[in-house]
Amino acid sequence: MGERADWGAMRERRMAEPGAAEAYDAARLAFELGRAVRELRERRGWSQSQLAQASGMTQSAVARFEAGGTVPTLPVLERLAAALDVSLNVSFEPRGAAA
Repeated sequence: MGERADWGAMRERRMAEPGAAEAYDAARLAFELGRAVRELRERRGWSQSQLAQASGMTQSAVARFEAGGTVPTLPVLERLAAALDVSLNVSFEPRGAAA
C-alpha cells in the first residue's frame, strides 16, 4: 500500500511541474493517433510493412508511430490517411462539458 501512495504522491508532484501537463497531453495525443492508425491497418489485414510501403514510410517509422513514440506532422498523417483510404479530419472542439 505504501508504494502506491508514494507513486501517487510522486506523480502528483511531477504533474505540478511546469510543462508536465502539456507533455502528458502531447504523449496522450501521439498514443491515440498511433492506436487509431494501428486499428485501421489491422482492419485492412495489413502488416506494418505493407502500410509503410503504401505510405512511403519505413516499417520502423510506422512501428514508432503506432506505439505513440512520435508526434506526426500533418503531411505524414495525410500520407497515412491516403494509404489507408480514409479521410483525415482535423478539428478544434471546446474542452469540457460547457460548449
